[in-house]
Amino acid sequence: MTACAELADLADRLARGTSDPREFLVALGREAAGIRPGVIGVADLARGGRNTIPGRGMRAEFDDGTDGQVRHFAGIASAQERLGGRRTRQLAIRLLGDAPDSADGRLSDAAIAFAEGVRDGSIPLTAAGAWIRDHVCGAS
Repeated sequence: MTACAELADLADRLARGTSDPREFLVALGREAAGIRPGVIGVADLARGGRNTIPGRGMRAEFDDGTDGQVRHFAGIASAQERLGGRRTRQLAIRLLGDAPDSADGRLSDAAIAFAEGVRDGSIPLTAAGAWIRDHVCGAS
């Protein structure tokens, strides 16, 4: 199983435990990127989180050749929950160097779109894992 598939499975499990989009995104950040809830989580974001699910498996356009892409996706989704999509994207470009045309930049954009969809209900929590499989994960 790839790390991306593990992320999708984690999203499925977390969705079974809550109907609250914010709670789901905070839990995803905690479980997949080591981003703790609350104010302390901002410090975790600034440090880049932790690789709690190291490995590969992202689509080619998101693959930067490292084992930290699950952490990146979940960390950006968690940051979007705390900071909003526009601010998260600006910080990803300025602080992380995630140029829009880079693998990390594209993954950041996908994570922001995912978090926004979860928040506004266009991605139901029950479909979050499937969305990750369909939009983020590559072939196993």
